[in-house]
Amino acid sequence: MTAAQIQITETEAERVQRWRIEELERAGYDTQSASELAARNDVDLHRAVELIENGCSVELALEILR
Repeated sequence: MTAAQIQITETEAERVQRWRIEELERAGYDTQSASELAARNDVDLHRAVELIENGCSVELALEILR
């Protein structure tokens, strides 16, 4: 079976988490931090992005969100 023949099905939850990671990275979070935050249902994406947009360092934003 070739790679083209293999169909990978992504669930809705996986698509949402991938999108959240992308948005957090775009805001300035590093990949690891973005992945950790995106996986948490208690973290508001908009709040996480606003913290960076309002001048928080990634480290401070992570402290606030944890």
